[in-house]
Amino acid sequence: MSIRLVIADDDALIRDSLKIILSYDKEIEVLEVFENGKDLVDFVLENETDIALVDIRMPLVNGVKATLEISKNTETKVIILTTFDEDEYIRDGIKNGAKGYLLKNTRPEKIIETIKLVKKGIAVIQEEVLNKLSNNIISKNNYKKIDKDLFTERELDVMLAISEGLSNKEVSKKLFISEGTVKNYITSILQKTNLTHRTQIAIYYIKNLED
Repeated sequence: MSIRLVIADDDALIRDSLKIILSYDKEIEVLEVFENGKDLVDFVLENETDIALVDIRMPLVNGVKATLEISKNTETKVIILTTFDEDEYIRDGIKNGAKGYLLKNTRPEKIIETIKLVKKGIAVIQEEVLNKLSNNIISKNNYKKIDKDLFTERELDVMLAISEGLSNKEVSKKLFISEGTVKNYITSILQKTNLTHRTQIAIYYIKNLED
């Protein structure tokens, strides 16, 4: 069965280009495109949709609010498209249920790959977006909403490093531990949180930061 996809972007060139490019993939069916968040939400509430590819800045209802409505009321998974000047919306989008975050200049094949991963239940945040988060809104003192009794201090350090977009090798260098130990900590964190992927650890960490 094809992945049923909708696209929402107030830029006609972007949404029409995405429709053409994504329609070439035999596993993806583009159901509809929208120029505002209200029409997007109305459609998804009435039509079975797998993935919504959503711009942040749209008229009537922006992408962050649309994400909340869609995530709260449907099984549709939202992937948000962003630019580097919209980082103030990233945390809100994640907290509202976005399962993916991509920059608008992402290569088409990466967008297609992300759509398929999110459909399978794997959350995806582009490394550049994670780095943007770490530079602007993440600090070591910001995990008070996380149940610290659930994790060891080192596990919290690993979660922070992952949320900064670091690879396992980079985490090992930062914390002065082996890559194997990093993998062991990640396995422990996944088991404690019932998550399945290291990117989901970053999302979990970010969603539980203090406002």
